[in-house]
Amino acid sequence: MTTAERALDPEARLQHALDLSYRYLGYRDRTVLEVRRHLESKRVEPDTIEQTVQELLDQGYLDDARFAQRFVEDRRTLDHWGNERIERKLIAAGVDGPTIAAALHTPDAMTGESHSEFDTALATLSRRFRVPPETDRDRDRALGFLVRKGYELELAYDVIRAYGRG
Repeated sequence: MTTAERALDPEARLQHALDLSYRYLGYRDRTVLEVRRHLESKRVEPDTIEQTVQELLDQGYLDDARFAQRFVEDRRTLDHWGNERIERKLIAAGVDGPTIAAALHTPDAMTGESHSEFDTALATLSRRFRVPPETDRDRDRALGFLVRKGYELELAYDVIRAYGRG
């Protein structure tokens, strides 16, 4: 089918958009917003984008809640990120606030444990700093490290104090 014929046939346009989406989703899970942006960049018509997104939602290929949950688990486990950094990344990916909140406060699917952000931050700090920071300079470095990882400033202070106490 030529490009001109596809432009006239709505069924062919939908199938083309679905093919683009399946290929895009083949690498990793995506959010609805990411798929919309991808299709827009491929110059797919807005009506076809909406049909495609709805079809992908119906088929279970798109699920922002599932995406958020997996993202939270991966970033906590693999990168040792705090809630603030995770939340910023999920907002940028187009996940809504209530979905983010639910994902951040859901127990880990693998272990079934609820993650204490304090405990995670303490474990992250102890991996990076083998001995508790003793000088002001070392404490500042530790604080900067935790804040860059996405932990709240007050929590980071508390973690550094607790680590110093042993």
